Amino acid sequence: MKKMKSAALIGLGAMGAYFAPRLYEEYGENFRVIAGGERKKRLMEQGVSINGVNYHFPVADPEQAGEPADLVIIAVKGYGLDQAVKDIRDFVGEKTVILSVLNGVDSEKKVIDAYGEAHVLYSYMRVSIVMKDGCTNYDPALGSIHFGEKENREGHYSERVMAVKEVFDRCGITGIIDPDMIKGIWFKFMCNVGENLTCALLGIPFGAFQRSRHANAIRKQAMREVMQIAVKQGIDLSEEDMEKQEETLRGLPFLNKPSTLQDLEAGKKTEIAMFAGTVMEYGNRLGVATPVNELLYHGICVLEEKNEGLF
Repeated sequence: MKKMKSAALIGLGAMGAYFAPRLYEEYGENFRVIAGGERKKRLMEQGVSINGVNYHFPVADPEQAGEPADLVIIAVKGYGLDQAVKDIRDFVGEKTVILSVLNGVDSEKKVIDAYGEAHVLYSYMRVSIVMKDGCTNYDPALGSIHFGEKENREGHYSERVMAVKEVFDRCGITGIIDPDMIKGIWFKFMCNVGENLTCALLGIPFGAFQRSRHANAIRKQAMREVMQIAVKQGIDLSEEDMEKQEETLRGLPFLNKPSTLQDLEAGKKTEIAMFAGTVMEYGNRLGVATPVNELLYHGICVLEEKNEGLF
């Protein structure tokens, strides 16, 4: 197995901050953050503060890539994916492996359409990080990245899966190889839709699910709509999977807030189209009613309009 000797990251928000310090520690100048324009200028001048350390990572302009990277991680917001796919082009070489760790269920397809299946592994994150004004503090031990081919059998992992695993092991990044990555991605999506959007619409932290049966009623109904869509596609999500998430919710810091609520409070654009919007699209296509997600979609769009000063 050939070791990966370089890595690049596009998107230095909450998810990107999970990877950047440890990849930089391991690879030094062979690790690059991809950014151009004002963002590049800001990163070079101000850096980012992660767990009390101000980092000035090597920054590479999309149009001045230099050598391709062995590993490219896409960690932008959903609405930034199309541009990110273009911006990484000169960083992708013949053997480059790409991980798209975005929320949602369709990002891998978009990357595959651009670069081919031979370059893309499936992945999703399980981490709660709050990033505000270029500053974040989190416990690295509490997060993980799940990755792999569509299907993975222990003892028979593909060469590229093993190469990425070696990178994460070397960097102290908790990597988990799921037997069924498609189910894992849809499970994460189901949880995100229920938890993220309920918190965002109501303005409540994750801890509300530890105390409020009403918040949980909304969360679970939104999750069930995703579950029905998954089952229609032959993806084995069930009530048992929903129950497994209860323990995770009980273990989250009470005041932690999901990304959509963070975005609303910061006056930023949210990923509502990638969450509830995607549920509505799949539901319409597959004949699954999605009234709760329609309410969440329109409600959060109203909050975005409020932030924009529409009324």
